[in-house]
Amino acid sequence: MPTLFLVEFTPTPATADGSRQLIEDIGSATTLIEAQVTADNVRVFAIVEADDAASVERQLSDLAPASAPAEVRLVGADLADVKAARPEAGYLVEWDIPSHIDMDTYLTRKAEKTPLYANIPEVSFLRTYVREDMGKCLCFYDAPDAAAVVRAREIVSTPVNRLHALKGLGA
Repeated sequence: MPTLFLVEFTPTPATADGSRQLIEDIGSATTLIEAQVTADNVRVFAIVEADDAASVERQLSDLAPASAPAEVRLVGADLADVKAARPEAGYLVEWDIPSHIDMDTYLTRKAEKTPLYANIPEVSFLRTYVREDMGKCLCFYDAPDAAAVVRAREIVSTPVNRLHALKGLGA
């Protein structure tokens, strides 16, 4: 089973070209699974495959200001499909998971709640990356607007800590 890591970058410059170049550089340095860029080009969320966090840090440390690599688990999609399609999303929700929720509780709750998205057909839940340390998860959606994403989160009784519109520069 591959190990996936989330690294959050601040592109410099914070432009479409800067984000594009950063994603190319990440892809050259690592096994890039996907990268999503906020609409304002302020953040790039990259999911990479590697043996360990130290190797990710070594490979990416000189590219741009970045978070420490965090091991993540893909939920709601098949890794082979994500690798093959490199699907883009319209919106990303960051949820800071409360400390009383462990991975088993999270996964059980996710399985119970995900079918409820059918109640809001204009929104497509695509996939989630949940940090193994349970610090937060990143949930990707296609939706007509941010308000629809918020309604979808309300339907599954899960808060939104940060909501980002994404632009089509992902890899």
